[in-house]
Amino acid sequence: MTPARRTLLQGAASLGALCMAPWQAASAQTASQPSADRTFAPVPGNWRTFEVTTRVDIPKANGMTRVWLPVPSVNTSWQKSESSVFNSNGVTRMRSDGLQGVQFLYAEFAENIEKPYVEITSRVQTQNRAPIASGQAPAAAEDAATLKYFTRATHLLPTDGIVKTTALKATQGTHTDLEKVRAIYDWVVANAWREPKVRGCGEGDIKTMLETGNLGGKCADINALFVGLCRSVGIPARDVYGLRLAPSAFGYKELSGNPVSLKGAQHCRAEAYVKGQGWMAMDPADVAKVMRLETTEWLKSTDHPVVKPVYNTLFGGWEGNWMAFNTAHDLTLPQSKGDRIGFFMYPVAENKEGRFDSYAPDDFKYQISAQEIKAS
Repeated sequence: MTPARRTLLQGAASLGALCMAPWQAASAQTASQPSADRTFAPVPGNWRTFEVTTRVDIPKANGMTRVWLPVPSVNTSWQKSESSVFNSNGVTRMRSDGLQGVQFLYAEFAENIEKPYVEITSRVQTQNRAPIASGQAPAAAEDAATLKYFTRATHLLPTDGIVKTTALKATQGTHTDLEKVRAIYDWVVANAWREPKVRGCGEGDIKTMLETGNLGGKCADINALFVGLCRSVGIPARDVYGLRLAPSAFGYKELSGNPVSLKGAQHCRAEAYVKGQGWMAMDPADVAKVMRLETTEWLKSTDHPVVKPVYNTLFGGWEGNWMAFNTAHDLTLPQSKGDRIGFFMYPVAENKEGRFDSYAPDDFKYQISAQEIKAS
């Protein structure tokens, strides 16, 4: 079959209007900071453009082989998901789940196809985020139906039982939604921890985490815990699933991506909705990652000079060296014969023997890279 090459202009609907204006003076951004004197102060304003390429190579089709590749489908004040081009020796087409706004490239290979492959390059623009400062214009209100949707329970994000009980204890004594979000953020940072032995980004089974008392995990566990606790007390919240693209401008190795090879650079973040602030950026999981891995010592205090800048900033802000794919939970992939997936930020493939292991890119042969496009 002649390889097909097509271009798609992304037209995903916005996930909500945001007004994240600069709220503090820009601080010097250096490639490296001494461990005892770190800064982490991303400021909105400058857009960065990246082309992100994912390629899957399958040694031999074993029966009908299918591949699903996530495509950036988030358009907000901090990301613009633009065009994608793709090519393959299979039958390919862009698809959407039709419910959660997820876009993906679907490729199908008959069993007589030799060396199936599919490659997609997507262009995105990203920028830093920070909360709205006192005295600035409030964010535009979000649609009521959207807010209700992001308080719902899902299979891995129940909002009753031990989840709600935990959230009520964490938010005891608070009054406003902003106070509740802060209390939950602080509770997650204080009680959850980065567990390097967890495969991939984790699973996000927050009920089991709370019932067992084992709150060690990775981003899909820790940030899902934050989201579930928020939802259980009526605060709209969502995980945002994506990929680190480039080194941190502030010298944090654990908050960086190597653009030459982004296998394992998948990272989810979170957002919580606060009236007046709009959708606020959150990432307690990256606080836990810095505490556990940024230095040779497991840092236990958020007052440590390496941790404190990250802890302070990731409540309301994040660095634009990362892109989002989607905000979907419990996704059923069209034409898949496997179970639904809890989230979608890894390539997925199946053949007659079942689903490939997305957490093993050296066995399930895929490569991800990024190139930053500098303004001319």
